[in-house]
Amino acid sequence: MDQSLALLHPATGQIVVLHTLPVRLTHWLTALAILIMVGSGWRIYDWEPIVPWLRFPFWMTLGGEYVRSQEVHNETGLAGALQWHFAGMWLLAASFGSYALHSLASGHFRRSLLPVTPALVGHDLKAALTGHLEHRVGVRNAVQKLLYIGVIAAITLMLLSGLAIWKPVQLYPLTWLFGGFDVARIVHFAGMSAIVGFVVVHVALVVLVPKVLPPMITGRARIARLDARIACVDEGAGA
Repeated sequence: MDQSLALLHPATGQIVVLHTLPVRLTHWLTALAILIMVGSGWRIYDWEPIVPWLRFPFWMTLGGEYVRSQEVHNETGLAGALQWHFAGMWLLAASFGSYALHSLASGHFRRSLLPVTPALVGHDLKAALTGHLEHRVGVRNAVQKLLYIGVIAAITLMLLSGLAIWKPVQLYPLTWLFGGFDVARIVHFAGMSAIVGFVVVHVALVVLVPKVLPPMITGRARIARLDARIACVDEGAGA
């Protein structure tokens, strides 16, 4: 590991860089973009629900205040929601795209998300359900790796299906691959649901294990020497 990224403490352990600046920056920008897109997307959804009995409360959505929307657009916030949604879309495309390119170029994906096998996932899932899964800062277990791979796939699917919905004529081949406009809407909704589920689990785990939050802000954490060696392999100096 690059010694410029670690400060050795023989007695207390080692301070290492778990998340470099590009990873931290794109993480928080992607989180902001998802918050914007989900909030505005729920209001857009309410205008033409996929599931008739499923509606989102107005206060949980994003798109402008009800009375103001009536005065300006003569409707209850769809125009504002669309503007927020497109803004979130471009932010998500930029942040997630930058993260993906950086992670592929630096090897971050390979180091932090692999290997993942059914045997490893089964072992760690059993350990988690029985309360025997040890958590070490900077080291992801197989279940975490699978969840991260899943949310990356869901974001990719949501972006592509969103493009198919946005430009169904201009991007007809993409819309056709999804099975048409209506199917693309369902895929888009499913991708959003998967991302929201991941966020709920992600936040819950942060609440349960709060020591994982500071490294995503500062990038650094003090961990035991054994964990430091594992974490260095996992994240790498250039991740």
